[in-house]
Amino acid sequence: MKKIDLNSDIGESMGVYKVGLDEEIVKHISSANIACGWHAGDPLVMEKTVDISRDHSVKIGAHPGFMDMMGFGRRNISVSPKELKSYVKYQLGAIMGIAASRGAKVEHLKAHGSMYNLAARDIELAMALAEAVYEVDKGIILVGLSNSEIITAGKRVGLKVANEVFADRSYNRDGTLVDRSVLGAVIEDESFAIERVVGMVKDGKVRSIDGYEVEIAADTVCVHGDNRKAVELARGIGEALKCSGISVVSMSEVLG
Repeated sequence: MKKIDLNSDIGESMGVYKVGLDEEIVKHISSANIACGWHAGDPLVMEKTVDISRDHSVKIGAHPGFMDMMGFGRRNISVSPKELKSYVKYQLGAIMGIAASRGAKVEHLKAHGSMYNLAARDIELAMALAEAVYEVDKGIILVGLSNSEIITAGKRVGLKVANEVFADRSYNRDGTLVDRSVLGAVIEDESFAIERVVGMVKDGKVRSIDGYEVEIAADTVCVHGDNRKAVELARGIGEALKCSGISVVSMSEVLG
């Protein structure tokens, strides 16, 4: 039976400001990418999100980003590989400490927003990201955009890697994600998104925003937690995958 992981970026509330429906979406995913306090989240939110993930047997992942709450970590920030490496270690250490204190552990790491997209294209930044993970815990799975420089870097340093595809984002013909400023970058049609995910997992292909067929590898599918239809989308994807004979399991089980 074909296996796939279903992940979501959660724990992105801050203080009195609530983002997403974390308590609901964890019922429909197998992995959670938890914000580490820089682009979103705070220590109390991190602890709560670790707890609800653990209680629903959802694997816990670090979701580090740039220190950019004003831009939700989605604005491009110019950093050196050395800086990025330290930023990742700092945030990974924070979530690992909270997870350990709650009887849980960090299984994977997925960079957020601009950090993710920059590293996906730039091998030097991707190597800094991968080395940061490797130097802290060699057993952590590195998640990256399918067939991107993040995947190349993770393999190069000796990490397990998970190729990620996106349920609610459009693709360019080179396999990168369409910038959010472009009309159609975020997919609003739930039925279309669900159908497309099943196709990506089964066939290893996706159609770009301008109509080209792009070959991809899929180990894990992301549903963004701040998508207003995230819960319905995650539920629908899980049901559609099951009906197609595809089992939703953790990343470690997918990778073997």
